[in-house]
Amino acid sequence: MANNNITRRSFIGAAGIAAFTLAACGGAGGAGEGDGNAAAGKVYWLNFKPELDETLQTIKDMYKEAKGIEPKIVTAASGTYNQTLTSEMDKTDAPTMFVIGNAAGVKEWGDFALDLKGTAIESELNTDAYNLYDESGKLVSMGYCYECYGIVANADLIAKAGHDIADIKDFASLEAVATDIHSRASELGFDAFVATDMDDSSSWRVTGHLANLDYFYEERDDGGWDECPATIKGTYVENYKKLYDLAINNSTVEPKTLATGGHDPAQQFKDGKACFFFTGSWDYADLAAAQPNIHMLPYYCGVDGEEKAGLNCGTENCWAVNANASEADQQATIDFMVWLVTDPDASALLVEQLGIMPYNNAAESTNGFLNDAADYTSNGCYVMDWATNYQPNVDDYRAALVSALNAYNADPSDKTWADVRTAFVDGWATQYKKANA
Repeated sequence: MANNNITRRSFIGAAGIAAFTLAACGGAGGAGEGDGNAAAGKVYWLNFKPELDETLQTIKDMYKEAKGIEPKIVTAASGTYNQTLTSEMDKTDAPTMFVIGNAAGVKEWGDFALDLKGTAIESELNTDAYNLYDESGKLVSMGYCYECYGIVANADLIAKAGHDIADIKDFASLEAVATDIHSRASELGFDAFVATDMDDSSSWRVTGHLANLDYFYEERDDGGWDECPATIKGTYVENYKKLYDLAINNSTVEPKTLATGGHDPAQQFKDGKACFFFTGSWDYADLAAAQPNIHMLPYYCGVDGEEKAGLNCGTENCWAVNANASEADQQATIDFMVWLVTDPDASALLVEQLGIMPYNNAAESTNGFLNDAADYTSNGCYVMDWATNYQPNVDDYRAALVSALNAYNADPSDKTWADVRTAFVDGWATQYKKANA
């Protein structure tokens, strides 16, 4: 979430652990839902998100009522997920359901994971975008929630300026709207973009999130990244520049004032001072309370085919099933997972906490930005996954990029932009070497 650098396909960046021991009814060996008359199996969910604990207490009671089960819940200390998983996997009564949330986790825990291809829980998915596979193609784990970020747009203000948000479908149309609004800001009473502050409270919006547009398209060109590459090419840095320039040059403040921050872009957006804001789904409730007719647009930046772009979406909340558990326990675990994403009341409780679940029969999210993400996906748009989370030696890498961007903001020129590109591309190789020395 926000300025945290978290591993690939991450969600919110929470760390922690709650262990749940549940019993469930199911038949041995199958991947579908049990009929209650087959051999009993148990479910032990080693949960990744401590903030889910209260909700899962309620869901535990719901499952008990629905299935006649008496679950046991154990919650470990926050911040100890990997240590707890290591410890629990050594026990006879090991977790049957746990989290493998990124490429590093696949390497470490993939051998402990059941191949979920062809299971009943896989058939409930509405996208493959958040699933993790090992080198052999085994479906190691499946995303159960995700987060998104992009360009938040105030549809009402855009309409007041004589435009329609539905007409923004690529960089050219975004640029036309933004530059027109900025040129008439005095008469309209609002501008195109809020301030793109470069202080520590906000610089992550462009040095982390916006930078993802280059990394994502490079990753796609390379056929996908399974680990942090030693170098990047910077193929799409000029596309980054297009969107960055559009934001800082059509804004409520002058670019040279961005270095020290203090403009509170979120408040500017809530106060209706501008139409566009780089942020993510975590801000939806706060922003929508002030400006209810808001939507999230993709990072339109002039890339060919970008009219089929979706939002930047990712998660590290991915369910895995223990391959070493008994068939009865595997069956019971998959039954439980299916129930979680199909039961209207249970899935509604989870969605309230998680934002959205990528399953056909899960309750709909009340988070408008996540619903926008789902709409893009359902309309065949590609998901821009969080390749930015591969950034090596992230604090130093981003600090150098902030420094170069501040110099560019103060004196935009080919020379200062060349320094930005150096920080962006050469800085990656430098920090990779430091991180892997």
